[in-house]
Amino acid sequence: MTEQLMEIGIRLRALREISAISAADMAKAVNISLEEYEKHEKGKKDFSFSFLFNAARILGVEVMDIISGSSPKLSACSIVRAGCGYSVERNKAYKYMALAHTFNEKRAEPFLVTVEPGVMPELSAHEGQEFQYLLEGEACMVIGENTYTLYPGDSVYFDSSIPHSMGARNGERAHFLAVVIK
Repeated sequence: MTEQLMEIGIRLRALREISAISAADMAKAVNISLEEYEKHEKGKKDFSFSFLFNAARILGVEVMDIISGSSPKLSACSIVRAGCGYSVERNKAYKYMALAHTFNEKRAEPFLVTVEPGVMPELSAHEGQEFQYLLEGEACMVIGENTYTLYPGDSVYFDSSIPHSMGARNGERAHFLAVVIK
């Protein structure tokens, strides 16, 4: 796994220990096995954003506290210039760019997401709602038992507690704006 995943795992463990939550209790709270949770803390297993959002909620911190190790500071306005968001590469299939990483106490988390072709990520779920807008490429969106094909300019808004996933289609990369609403 990448160095970034190992750093996230270290921060996750530190935040959990500061919060006096056992690894077993944390695993139960995020709805995964203890073995899987411990792999996350060791940086040996990729994190889904659902996992990170749920962990942040349980730990009472911002998602960026876990991802970057620093707390957002701005409360009136945050401008992120083109290409200057906080980059998170979970694996070769997904690249996330946080677009409001400096804003404190967000009600929504916007990301620019790039999905490489050939991989359909696992379904994941978290509290809240989500908006996704396809910028480029074609995508396959799975929400619960339903599958949708999205084209540039298409958008989808859904209850993110329903298991969901988006993958690129037709052998080309897909770029979309994802906004997770708490």
